[in-house]
Amino acid sequence: MIYKILIVDDELEMCLSLAELLESHGYRAEYATGTRDAGIALEKGRFDLILLDIRMPDGNGVDFLNVIKDRDRSIPVIMVSAFASVENVVKAMKYGAVNFYSKPIDMPALLEEIERITSGSFNSDDTIGGLVTLTRTPSMESLFILIEKAAPTDAPVIITGESGTGKEMAANTVHAYSPKKDAPFIKLNCAAIPEALMESELFGHERGAFTDARERRKGKFEQAKGGTIFFDEIGDMNIGTQAKILRVLQEKEFERLGGSETISADVRVLAATNKNLREMVKHGSFREDLYYRLSVITIELPPLRDRPGDLPVLTEFFIERFNKRYNKNIKGISEITRRLFSSHDWPGNIRELKNCIERAVIFCDGDCIDLSDLPKQYAEVDLERSFVGRSLDDATDNITRELIQDALDRSSGQKQQAAEILNIHRKTLYNKMKKLGMN
Repeated sequence: MIYKILIVDDELEMCLSLAELLESHGYRAEYATGTRDAGIALEKGRFDLILLDIRMPDGNGVDFLNVIKDRDRSIPVIMVSAFASVENVVKAMKYGAVNFYSKPIDMPALLEEIERITSGSFNSDDTIGGLVTLTRTPSMESLFILIEKAAPTDAPVIITGESGTGKEMAANTVHAYSPKKDAPFIKLNCAAIPEALMESELFGHERGAFTDARERRKGKFEQAKGGTIFFDEIGDMNIGTQAKILRVLQEKEFERLGGSETISADVRVLAATNKNLREMVKHGSFREDLYYRLSVITIELPPLRDRPGDLPVLTEFFIERFNKRYNKNIKGISEITRRLFSSHDWPGNIRELKNCIERAVIFCDGDCIDLSDLPKQYAEVDLERSFVGRSLDDATDNITRELIQDALDRSSGQKQQAAEILNIHRKTLYNKMKKLGMN
């Protein structure tokens, strides 16, 4: 299969040189020097990838990216521009770009990424492209900027949040956009490894180090050499193992069990937990020195219940994903299902919503998910009863929150425009959002 790539750049010379380079690597390349011509090209045929500049003679590339994603959000788009400001990068990622390359372009890196995308080994839903496109909560943008700034460094990062909030996705993102992205990315679930085996898992062992050690085995630190090691659920790590990890981080070296050879620990460390490590430090169940060593950068992921505006976006995304997987054509959810989703606290967060939607898509025979298609624990909920006991203030707050979120969605997050839609002063909007926890 020959992959078709559309190059959209206002510089004809750039279009020609990129097209020549891509065709020399076996791709079919077409180009357009403006958004109008690019739109015509997209109407004539489908492309497997789009390389898109920002400044155009007849429009803005980031705005055109939004147009592309409205037509077909499955087309991967890589932004290429000499104007790689934080604002441009965040906005492009929010609209669905998988990456952003500054000019002059690092051609080997670009070709490697194109190879990953066209070979099917790249999944933007697992990195920052997925994170940004699945939110309409303005306060989340600061989190994306933090990830963007943390990724190129070698600093340790701790990612915190409840189960199901996307901690592993955030870790994937940090690694994918780091200088070590092509080096090993080794993951270890600290809650899944018995304490008796943990030291061997981390540092490896020599033959004969213990009864079942029949041959030499590399540990996670050695496997990750030159790359990144990710400790998932680090709050479940035994205090004794914590001391050994601290030593490796301090001395940048270790030995295999039963061995005397000193091995360099050239790795970046990422960690995640759903526990409150600060409280664990106070109670002596997590080492204070290790905590400060790991938490140079802390990324805190909010629960889904604090992101009500993201629920419709995530619901639509998962319906679209599972439509493709199960060959369905479901358009959305019924009004009563929407009310149930809005009133539910989602203790399992995004993971719970994903599992709920997958089951519903499988069992839905129509074009709209109804209560009867949901797992039993959702389908049996009495919505009317679920509102009993709520005060008038609570009900008013819920309605106000929905109205504000609708205005923000219609204005693409522009608060001044949202205030005008609601016919209130911008300061009043800020005050209401602050009261409702929407800032």
